[in-house]
Amino acid sequence: MLNVQKVETKRQLDEAYDIRKIVFVEEQKVPIEEEMDEHDDTATHFIGYNLERRPVAASRLRLVDEYGKLERICVLKEERDHGYGRDIILAMEDHVKSKGFAKTKLNAQTYAEEFYKKLGYETVSCEFMDAGIPHVTMVKNL
Repeated sequence: MLNVQKVETKRQLDEAYDIRKIVFVEEQKVPIEEEMDEHDDTATHFIGYNLERRPVAASRLRLVDEYGKLERICVLKEERDHGYGRDIILAMEDHVKSKGFAKTKLNAQTYAEEFYKKLGYETVSCEFMDAGIPHVTMVKNL
């Protein structure tokens, strides 16, 4: 099980950014200027640690309109298939509920659409491109 924490320190934020850079910039070839954007300064960030206390997952959350918007959800390649993506999403959803919001939204890479459907998300858009990668918008009532 992943130990998910809301980022509170500079070290945690650096760890979260490092994971995002490995997954999105190095692995998926997203330009750094698209990955690290103006929303990073105001978003709530999350970091996930495996049983060895190694940072292996990261995400960010913004409260936009009536939604908790889940963004930049990523798990290091060698740590996938352990349920860590589910763990970090559930922690984000708990945080959204604690802030009084009842809905979440995310833009999922299309290869992960089925993963999100299993977590209760519904596709509400046609496919679109973001950073050269096909995505769909998905929502969930909490």
